[in-house]
Amino acid sequence: MSSINNLTSKIIEDANNTYKQLIEDAKSKEKDLINKRILEAEKEKKSIISKAESEAKTKAERIISNAELQVRNMKLDAKQQMLDKVFQIALEKLSEFSQKDTLKFIRESILLLDIDGDEELIIGENCNEVTPEFISELNKALKAQGKLGILKLSSERRNIKGGYILSKNGIEINNTFEALTMSLRDELESEVASALFS
Repeated sequence: MSSINNLTSKIIEDANNTYKQLIEDAKSKEKDLINKRILEAEKEKKSIISKAESEAKTKAERIISNAELQVRNMKLDAKQQMLDKVFQIALEKLSEFSQKDTLKFIRESILLLDIDGDEELIIGENCNEVTPEFISELNKALKAQGKLGILKLSSERRNIKGGYILSKNGIEINNTFEALTMSLRDELESEVASALFS
């Protein structure tokens, strides 16, 4: 009987030892698994934080770049408005020419043009300086240059601020102050901008 008791005790003891070993192994595996998961979580956390920081940096750079672009566009717009104003003021100053200066401009510029002399002179609605007498004197000057035709004052008036339009057979030479200011603007804009904004 004692051998059965010994055998039973031995089985129970072995079972207890196996149980304890299994518990220890399970606890060790649990601890390893928890540590592994903690490390993975830490890695994931660092990756998420790094990604978030990178995205935040990219977003901040984009916002700053966009803001800088808007500021640059606003500056360019302000400069363009200033240039528009300068050339508008220049046009207004030209429109304030005296009668003498207006007639001098028309005479001198027509005499410089390569025209036949049989064109019609179209002037502004409010231009009273150009008279038939002035046209007659201008025709004499054209003849003195060897031009054969006769320049006529058109009955048509246009809404222009100053200067004139020469018309012949549907073709026009536009020497209005508006057209001259616009064509000179192309040539002078960078110079004016340099003077204004340097």
